[in-house]
Amino acid sequence: MNKLKYLCLVAVPLLLVAAPVAAQEEAAGGGGGVNWGILAAAFAIGVAAFGGALGQGQATSAALSGMARNPGAAGNVRTTLIIALAFIESLVIYALIVAMRGAAFF
Repeated sequence: MNKLKYLCLVAVPLLLVAAPVAAQEEAAGGGGGVNWGILAAAFAIGVAAFGGALGQGQATSAALSGMARNPGAAGNVRTTLIIALAFIESLVIYALIVAMRGAAFF
């Protein structure tokens, strides 16, 4: 539960800061500034990869623990683990696609 509280304490202020930055209009005179879309995309991918890595690590740990306790069910647990890892990885890939589209928008 401490991790969830820490994540909320970090994520909420960042989201509150990000919204006004995205709403600002481009200054007259054009370029030279920071491309916030690319920075936001990089941050989003970092968060998605971090969350995906944590999820995959916990899923693998639980599956290995289950296989060690009941070797007879190892085949079913392994199949379920591979499917779960594919779903977790697909969510990270979706985050990559959304971040790339968001960076192209800005």
